[in-house]
Amino acid sequence: MSLLLNQISKKIVLKKIIYIIPFILLAWLASYLTSCKKDILFSKDKLSFSTDTVLFDTVFTTVGSTTKKLKIYNTANQPIKVKSVILAGGESSPYRVNLDGISGTIFKDFEIPANDSLFMFVEVTLGENNINDPLIIEDVIEFETNGKMQSVQLAAWGQDAYFHYQDLNEGIWPNDKPHVIYDYALIDSAKSLTIQAGTKIHMHKGAILFVNKGELHIEGDFDNKVIIEGDRLEPFYQDVKGQYYGVYFNQALPSTIDNAIIKNGTAGVHIFGNNPSNSGYTVEITNSEISNHSSYGIFNYSGGKVKGENLNIHSNGIYAYFLLEGGNHNFNHSQFLSYGSDGNQPAVAIKNYFTREDNLTYIGDVGEGVFTNSIIFGGGDFQIAYDTITDNGAVSIDINYNTNFINQLDIPSHSGFVNNVWNTNPNFENVIEKEFIIKNSSLCKDAANMGILMIPGNNVDITGKSRSGVFDIGAYELD
Repeated sequence: MSLLLNQISKKIVLKKIIYIIPFILLAWLASYLTSCKKDILFSKDKLSFSTDTVLFDTVFTTVGSTTKKLKIYNTANQPIKVKSVILAGGESSPYRVNLDGISGTIFKDFEIPANDSLFMFVEVTLGENNINDPLIIEDVIEFETNGKMQSVQLAAWGQDAYFHYQDLNEGIWPNDKPHVIYDYALIDSAKSLTIQAGTKIHMHKGAILFVNKGELHIEGDFDNKVIIEGDRLEPFYQDVKGQYYGVYFNQALPSTIDNAIIKNGTAGVHIFGNNPSNSGYTVEITNSEISNHSSYGIFNYSGGKVKGENLNIHSNGIYAYFLLEGGNHNFNHSQFLSYGSDGNQPAVAIKNYFTREDNLTYIGDVGEGVFTNSIIFGGGDFQIAYDTITDNGAVSIDINYNTNFINQLDIPSHSGFVNNVWNTNPNFENVIEKEFIIKNSSLCKDAANMGILMIPGNNVDITGKSRSGVFDIGAYELD
């Protein structure tokens, strides 16, 4: 009996073993496969980066930068585990980073799938350094992966500046460091501001240098222009239109702009009305380049009076010069160019009326409408456009074009057009590269009307080169 029980017991144990063995084998196999999987799950490689240095060009202190992008690559065929990413400067760093949508200074224990990448975005805001010359500000982003340390450098050139925010201005602006304008810098009634040669003015988004019944004198020289542009100096913004509004003259006292470069705004120079005490021009603009504005190079509205000589006005979104609701203009040895304008707009547009918000239509005289020794050209067939109302002779429209190169498919028969050259290419050096200097083969060379006086003492071209013999048409004088 005991022998039978013993045999039965052995059979039961054997059956248990038979049943248990598959589970043991499965558990061992799962453990083996899991351990094998762990061995091949993560790559032992290092990370790769789109750049080894995130570099910001000159950034004004207290003004935030544009956002730079750093791409972090896993080029391996297996996922890679990143132990940490650390902004070395921590919370006190002027730099700010965002990794895959999360802002911070320390990021730990995350994975990048095989042959995949992550984006990191970097910005910087620099504190004042009380140094006139640019100073480089650095930090570093450190990456630890598979026990290996890698880093990406951060570098920015920081520049102190004079900051203007809705402030009143008069006297003379110093030119030892740039001026940055937020919202507006105001020259108010009866006040006068002089801007010296070499001054750099940077406008924040929507900003205006606003002359309200006061006077402004921009006094650059041929070797040291006054430059007015946006406050973003990264290469991306070098030719972006509409970064600020412009220089605005509201019924200003007699003002001057000489040897200036005004670029990348909405309306480079905006003149509204003429001060009743003015017997001459609201603004005289000489030896200046006004370019790449989203709307107009010069906008003369409701009675402004402008005189210009040696001007190169080009690459603006709509018109190089726009007169609306009347006013006066007298331009000599200048260039009004519409290459690249939206929809091949004319370079010069004259409209002496406007219906304002009160639903009344206001009409103004064009008391002086002079263009001489100038180039009015562009990509479209019509570079001059007139839309005028004379109100049965009660309103005067002066039209005086003498010795200009003009692109106009239908040549006007008006008696005010005298001695002009029609639809003949002025032959610029390179229109695409915006090199609007005539070649020696140009018919503009030695073709000016010498009977038309230049501004007294200004017998030079836009670069300061002396004009001699028979002058060239346009802003530049060739040898």
